[in-house]
Amino acid sequence: MTDFTRTTSRAYAAALLAGIALFAAAPAYAAGFYLQEQSTRGTGRADSGEIADTGADSLWWNPASIGGMTGGDVSINATEILPRATVTDTGSLIVRPGQLPASVGGNPVTRNPISNGLVPAGAIAHALTSQIAVGLAISAPYNFTTTYATNSFARYDAETTRLRTIDIQPSVALHFDGGNGIGVNFGGGVNVEHSTASFGNALPNLSAALPDGQQTLSGRGWDVGYSLGTRIEAGRLSLGASYKSSIKHHLKGDIAVSGLLGPLAAENGTTATSATFATPWQLGGSARYKLNRVFTLDAQVIRFGWSDFSAITLRQPLNTAIPENYRNTWNYAVGVDAAVARDWTVRGGIQRDIAPVRDDHRDARVPDSNRWTFATGVSHEVARNLTLDGAFNYITLKSATIDAPTEAYAGTPVATPVLMSGQVMSAHVLIFSLGGHLRF
Repeated sequence: MTDFTRTTSRAYAAALLAGIALFAAAPAYAAGFYLQEQSTRGTGRADSGEIADTGADSLWWNPASIGGMTGGDVSINATEILPRATVTDTGSLIVRPGQLPASVGGNPVTRNPISNGLVPAGAIAHALTSQIAVGLAISAPYNFTTTYATNSFARYDAETTRLRTIDIQPSVALHFDGGNGIGVNFGGGVNVEHSTASFGNALPNLSAALPDGQQTLSGRGWDVGYSLGTRIEAGRLSLGASYKSSIKHHLKGDIAVSGLLGPLAAENGTTATSATFATPWQLGGSARYKLNRVFTLDAQVIRFGWSDFSAITLRQPLNTAIPENYRNTWNYAVGVDAAVARDWTVRGGIQRDIAPVRDDHRDARVPDSNRWTFATGVSHEVARNLTLDGAFNYITLKSATIDAPTEAYAGTPVATPVLMSGQVMSAHVLIFSLGGHLRF
């Protein structure tokens, strides 16, 4: 591998993993590359009480949620995500070698670059004894697709972005009777994740008169983390706390480059590479209080350790580390459940989610920003052991600038900076979720 190829490959691999790191608006639109819609019940109250609740619906949030249960519980959910946004060029520039800065050109407006998505989630739990229960949650916590046209002003930053993950979480929970009506649960689980990713963007040739080249970076890998939790129930009050570890992800894949002309033509081809990066830890607490026969109040707060995502390490043959600038963030949610009839429950909630990406590091792949979620939902017990759930969320995102600079062929005599300048406006998301759980 030539030094030129090694340097350009390093830049391409950085673009891939920076894309992964910016999955802040993944179909769930939770901050960071984290999808929070793990149950329709939780979606209906903006996930304000999940760590303190019980059953398979809460297994992802807290492995202690299944402690003390009798019999079994199955939860199946599907969530449709409909993102809407307009991304507009506000003066992006490209600086080709030996030339003055010039407009990137191309279509200055992209509407709805983030694709609609259907997100599945399910869990099953069963009590082995009155003190021991086991469960299994399967979900798609990182699941995302964006598309910009090949003539978009953002093409050198992003054209296609696709991420698919499957998380398998086997769990076990222990229940202890503390006396005086107090029950205490402890739980633990292993998170086994399989990820596949593909990212593409245009590459500038040295003359603006030449068509763009293309590069696609793809990778996949299996990685493991863990979850721990506890839950206390004392009369009308339920308290929960949980911790999800950071997961060190390893992706193996390749970089495919085509369409480069003139002095760059030798860089066309495919190069194998691998990389590692860490996802954030999560430390959360939740409370539910049964105010009276009808109303239950919910509250939840989560601290995300995004500072664990401090660098992207690129392995052989690149051998370098790319620093990041993520900050730790908070997520707050409050909600209410109202048992309006024997077999009907309605709920609602509000959530505030802070984005980990800083204003001067936002790119076009996922233009992340702070957001508010407004939720409502309903459950209907259609049979003694079967409940069906529905939920709707409206999410509004703060308008934000796209201002993360990129550089093609970095560290070479033909380094070509691209100074992105864009605006994300009218960003909002509609979420529809259907699910149910069966007790047996």
